[in-house]
Amino acid sequence: MAQPQKPQTINLALQGGGAHGAFTWGVLDALLEGGAYQFDGISGTSAGAMNAVVLAHGFAQAAEREPDDAQARHRLGCELAREALRTFWEAVGTLGVFLTANPSNFASQWMPWLKPLLAPALSPAQSNPMDINPLRSILRRQLDFEAINRHSGHAAPRLFVCATNVRTGRSKIFSDDEISAESVMASACLPQIFHAVEIDGEHYWDGGFSGNPAIYPLIYRTRANDVLLVQINPIELDHLPQSMAEIQERINEVTFNASLLAELRAIEFVRRLIDEGRLDMRRYKYVRMHRVDGGAYLKTFGSDSKLRTDMGFLLNLFERGRDSAKRWLAVHQGDIGVRSTLEE
Repeated sequence: MAQPQKPQTINLALQGGGAHGAFTWGVLDALLEGGAYQFDGISGTSAGAMNAVVLAHGFAQAAEREPDDAQARHRLGCELAREALRTFWEAVGTLGVFLTANPSNFASQWMPWLKPLLAPALSPAQSNPMDINPLRSILRRQLDFEAINRHSGHAAPRLFVCATNVRTGRSKIFSDDEISAESVMASACLPQIFHAVEIDGEHYWDGGFSGNPAIYPLIYRTRANDVLLVQINPIELDHLPQSMAEIQERINEVTFNASLLAELRAIEFVRRLIDEGRLDMRRYKYVRMHRVDGGAYLKTFGSDSKLRTDMGFLLNLFERGRDSAKRWLAVHQGDIGVRSTLEE
């Protein structure tokens, strides 16, 4: 009898983008299906961080149930991770359906943080003094962060959650026992909408300002050489922005992609020097970058759709993410462990 093929080990880098993270959910579902991939580390920002911790929760739960059989644990982990991701996004979608079904309560009662979008002069402290955020409740209710941290880097992927330190302006990478509902919410803290998240005396805003996502933790703190980037923010634009809304949207896209593009250039530079024999591979990691790109598709919806959480919309993005991942795998599955495909 043929032995089951050993899963390929890769790292994941998951961008943030609000409700557009449902596209990433679809990509992850396709990667988990069949158990062909093992995830060494996952770097995530904002919605990418949420997808990362939910996926890790599934593997942590499998480790609790199957502590001795590695193959059975991996298969179960893939199944539980898929279930956990669906449960999380269904909770987000259910919240969205409830809110849109009650338009009179939409901003005033349940979504007070939307007021700054309507009245930019108001700070979150004024418009949302209680700092209400249903996502925090969903994370706390559905995820076992103690189990995630207990199995991180062993039976579950090692997590790297990026937030931006308000005081220093530098990225903060939460990992290991620092992973919590608060660190994930820090990674997703848009300062125009939410209060800065305080952790150990420091205050944090959205990680997209400093790393969306951060690649360097995957280089220095994991063993895998292949990194699959799931990109949901468009890099290129096919028209010149004209309206103030279009200009602001493009400014946000450029800002939230800047650190990622800088890291990708550095990775390519090091890889080229290694190929030319000018750097020693024993001292420098040869990183092979890959990408499933949803940015071109998602930009057709506009930036406002990042706040859209009705289940029909989320499922549409999920299916698009699954299809995109399957198309990428059909072409590039054999390139994992062999060569980088991002430049193509």
